[in-house]
Amino acid sequence: MSKVVLITGGSSGIGKSIGEYLIQKDFKVYGTSRNPDRYKDSKFPILALDVKENNTILTTVRTIIENEGRLDVVINNAGAGITGPIEEIPEVEIKNNFETNFFGPINVIKAVLPQMRVQQSGLIINITSIAGYMGLPYRGVYSASKGALELLTEAFRMELKGFNIKMTNVAPGDFATNIAAGRYHAPLLENSPYKKTYGDTLNLMDAHVDNGSNPNLMALAVYKIINTQNPKVHYKVGEFMQKFSIVLKRILPDKVYEKLLMNHYKL
Repeated sequence: MSKVVLITGGSSGIGKSIGEYLIQKDFKVYGTSRNPDRYKDSKFPILALDVKENNTILTTVRTIIENEGRLDVVINNAGAGITGPIEEIPEVEIKNNFETNFFGPINVIKAVLPQMRVQQSGLIINITSIAGYMGLPYRGVYSASKGALELLTEAFRMELKGFNIKMTNVAPGDFATNIAAGRYHAPLLENSPYKKTYGDTLNLMDAHVDNGSNPNLMALAVYKIINTQNPKVHYKVGEFMQKFSIVLKRILPDKVYEKLLMNHYKL
């Protein structure tokens, strides 16, 4: 019997790549978007869901269960980027980012757990970010929201073990997607004390995304995890140096690591 998969944010980028790969492997895939009518040519159904609107989460989960009778894999992929000097990012935008990257996945998890408990099985994969392992300059809010989801997963895993429900994180590095176009950018203010350093860092971040890895690497990683009997707590997918940066953070003194980051961003 084909496993039933829900991918939030499955209309483009990493989510789309994962969905298209899984249907080739005979999974029954449902993706989501805030505007599903834009994706009528999708290779798998795209349902209406906004992770900031809990009623849309509950409706979509209910629809899938009514259609399929089960829900085997949930991939919390929907997310939003945000950049800027923390001092200059409006509070409303910080809260908005956490609503999407942190509270949204929590509400999706809460919506699917009752069905997975009935089944006594299920796998939840939270797509986080390598940026969530470190505080990055001008990406501090994004790092914090993704880092929070990493830690939440560690706790959730232990709470769910008795129900045979599994959960893991997959942290991608920079991938060639449209995330840069969709992220919130704090404006480059002419009189800002951060004008030059933020502007230079913004250009560097966009270049990293433009030259990023193929999203199909994430699809392969997710497929492998789904077929793993006991998934690890954390997975990282990306360029060697991006993954190695996490290792360096563990072994280097804090100030040495901070200096490496500042040199990288030319600060």
